[in-house]
Amino acid sequence: MYLAHFGLKEFPFGLTPDTSYFFAGTGAQLAVNTLLVALESGEGLIKIVGEVGSGKTLLCRYLLNHLEAQGWAAAYVPNPHLTPAALNQALLAELAGVDGNHVKRSVAHGLTKALEMRLLELAQAGTRAVALIDEAQAMPLESLEALRLITNLETEKRKLLQIVLFGQPELDARLADPSVRQIRSRIVFHERMTPLSARETPVYLMHRVTQAGAGGPLFTPLAARKLHQLSQGVPRLLNILAHKTLLLAFGEGLPQAEPRHVGLAARDTPGARLPWWHFWLRPA
Repeated sequence: MYLAHFGLKEFPFGLTPDTSYFFAGTGAQLAVNTLLVALESGEGLIKIVGEVGSGKTLLCRYLLNHLEAQGWAAAYVPNPHLTPAALNQALLAELAGVDGNHVKRSVAHGLTKALEMRLLELAQAGTRAVALIDEAQAMPLESLEALRLITNLETEKRKLLQIVLFGQPELDARLADPSVRQIRSRIVFHERMTPLSARETPVYLMHRVTQAGAGGPLFTPLAARKLHQLSQGVPRLLNILAHKTLLLAFGEGLPQAEPRHVGLAARDTPGARLPWWHFWLRPA
């Protein structure tokens, strides 16, 4: 009934990263531009940092789809809390190819050698390889050091494997450890994800509801402005508030959500930044 009421084919503000909803706001577009330039230039190590809920995973999957469509061999590691051996095994499995012969070689030659052989096979075939590592702030220091050793693999022309680290700001603190200073010095390109601006938020909301099938805006301009104020433009929090706001508007049978719906949605949403005077207006 919720979907039919607003003319939607699916929920527009889900939290599962869906690349069909990717929105190229200023922060995301800068990150995409940095990534594509860095990868095209053949740099071995790239870093993207952003706060919780800033859209890093969605950007990571968007880049993954883009590179695979361009013929790259791409490895995606969503949970990098791995030992060096397990990390090599994960990369090897992702870059395995259809026959998996190099995976069998790992038994005889060891994971590191098998990974190197696979990367050489890809390079000889003219296929560029990239590893996208999400939640990189969770990587043990010894696994970060293992990445440095992987970036040593190269031909006379370029690196055999380019690596993109996506992580929360804690990644910077981890990379500041003296034991991984060599890998820190190899990060030539880096970008920081920024929240949506007040001007971008209404466009973002419209983009998502249109993608979900709506024929027009589902938030009044003032409601969209209040959503930005309370979420500070952080996409995940904005999605949570927008979903709750639409539920409240649906409950009243209204075609659009109003500012009061946003305020009500924010009352039980951790992280929403309510103005101090809002609490004085709460009913006893």
